[in-house]
Amino acid sequence: MPQLFDPVKTSQYKAFSVLVVDDEVGMQAILNKALSKWFGRVDCAESVEKAEELRVTVHYDLIILDINLPGRSGIEWEEAFNDPERKPDIIFMTGYADLETAISALKLGANDFILKPFNLDQMLQAVSNCMDKKLTERNYQALQHEFQRHVATEIIGGSDKTRQLKQLISQFAPSRAAVLIEGESGTGKELVARGIHDASLRNGPFVAINCGAIAAELLESELFGHISGAFTGAKKGREGLFRVASGGTLFLDEIGEMPLAMQASLLRVLEQRAIRPVGGEKEIQIDVRVVAATNRNLQEEVKEGNFRADLYYRLNVLKIDVAPLNERKSDLIELVPHFTRILSKELGIEDPKWAHEDIQAMHDYDWPGNIRELKNLIERCLLLRQPPAHYWRESLGAQPPAHISMTVSHSTEIPEIPERLSNPQAGYPDSWTLKQVEKSHIQQVVSLHDGNKSAAARDLGVARKTLERKFKEWELEEDDYA
Repeated sequence: MPQLFDPVKTSQYKAFSVLVVDDEVGMQAILNKALSKWFGRVDCAESVEKAEELRVTVHYDLIILDINLPGRSGIEWEEAFNDPERKPDIIFMTGYADLETAISALKLGANDFILKPFNLDQMLQAVSNCMDKKLTERNYQALQHEFQRHVATEIIGGSDKTRQLKQLISQFAPSRAAVLIEGESGTGKELVARGIHDASLRNGPFVAINCGAIAAELLESELFGHISGAFTGAKKGREGLFRVASGGTLFLDEIGEMPLAMQASLLRVLEQRAIRPVGGEKEIQIDVRVVAATNRNLQEEVKEGNFRADLYYRLNVLKIDVAPLNERKSDLIELVPHFTRILSKELGIEDPKWAHEDIQAMHDYDWPGNIRELKNLIERCLLLRQPPAHYWRESLGAQPPAHISMTVSHSTEIPEIPERLSNPQAGYPDSWTLKQVEKSHIQQVVSLHDGNKSAAARDLGVARKTLERKFKEWELEEDDYA
């Protein structure tokens, strides 16, 4: 068998399916044997009529089509060229070609045109070109999805709990089984998921999605894709993230936020390893490892009826609990200089040397916001040119209060610390209106949940849409004053 395929790429070809349409049984057998070594599904048909019966029920990424067939010719197979769900790549082959036939085939959108008799290397090269183009398109989509989201993949720390975490990552990585990661917000669950993907040696991309950050009505399309005309505004079809992550890992962050209706759809995908785009009728086989994460206790969510028990057990094949930072404070010895060095470089300032009292203050603090809060504190101190101990003493009192989660945006503006925070018992200023108090309180609760509006809405006892409306109103007010 000619070694035309890169082994790294061909491992990803398993997610693709091929249909060979030729009335010669010998040609069917040769192509079926050659292509089955790389593709997850290879079907054969002797006529356009038989091929169309297969095409309406099975999604094919590639069709190798003879022109001269009994009944309808390959060029007359209009349904294949006008597939509204996802037009397949088509390689024509014929032993009786003329210039007019070749031009007709190219006008129909053929990817290649091969004359019989052909060398098998020639056909495999044409197939390779088609599949490599598809893989390039999917990897580009994955890179676009990851833009400005990528984080370092190295897990920093030498505490017992961090060493156990690294051991579990190495132990679970080779498996294809689903992994559930539980831990408080800010502990680095996505970093663990990336570590599993990197150690797994899966050749496809790592694709992450926050299930709580996307509206329920859009989540299905985002994950499974949609066909042209599936809903208002869907002018063209789109591959969902399950297909973008083909051969790789799909990370479902905040899985506890997923609506119950979507949970049923996800369970079906995990069990059948196939997806159906929104508005489509054909199922598409996938090769994707799913890693999910949540800051909730999913077992408790199951008892309360907020999460499907069958999906929980399907996701919880392998489980990793990420300990909060206050249970592994010895990691600060490595984390503090690591973030200081990285952020100093990003901000273009000299790497400071923290004094002993700064390191001690960090060890004495409970870090309710975990590693995310640590990184944000270091960033804020660098921007303010204040060591951590001095910052806490000057801005927040003698000791860092455990109930305040300090965050900072990536803009150059430093948010002002309201004076009332230096004395938590003082409450809001008497001069504030009720509207100002409401805005401040909502923003503080959202901040405590690290921007997770769904979690904040539950604590506030309102619908997420109510919060979205409030924030929109505040944005419009700011625009009016701008």
